[in-house]
Amino acid sequence: MGWGHWPISEVSLRGGNTVIQYFCYNSGMEKFSGFVAVRARGTIALPPALRRRFHLDEAGAQVEVTERDDGVIELRPVLPVDADQRWFWTDRWQAMEREADAEIAAGLGKVVHSGEEFLVAIEATAGK
Repeated sequence: MGWGHWPISEVSLRGGNTVIQYFCYNSGMEKFSGFVAVRARGTIALPPALRRRFHLDEAGAQVEVTERDDGVIELRPVLPVDADQRWFWTDRWQAMEREADAEIAAGLGKVVHSGEEFLVAIEATAGK
């Protein structure tokens, strides 16, 4: 863990001077703060560690771009969801997940460790 840096862009100025922008990072830090260059075609490159941490190095990953009224441009990592898993992310299912989490937090429900134990618990509940 420690500080590191690498050049991210190089600009030649009149008179032969060159300005090199550096991206600085601390590998022990949880949050990134720094600069990235905007290339001629509007392309930016996120640092590799940031891409890995947010899984933006995975196939199909995208970044949602939001322009706020206060002039801030927000970037949010977005990962694709397999078609057979989309049901889990529907508003209805997420509401049921929150309800289940609240019941667990309240100490309701029963934890079972096998299919057989599950069936016994269901039968006991049905008999009530």
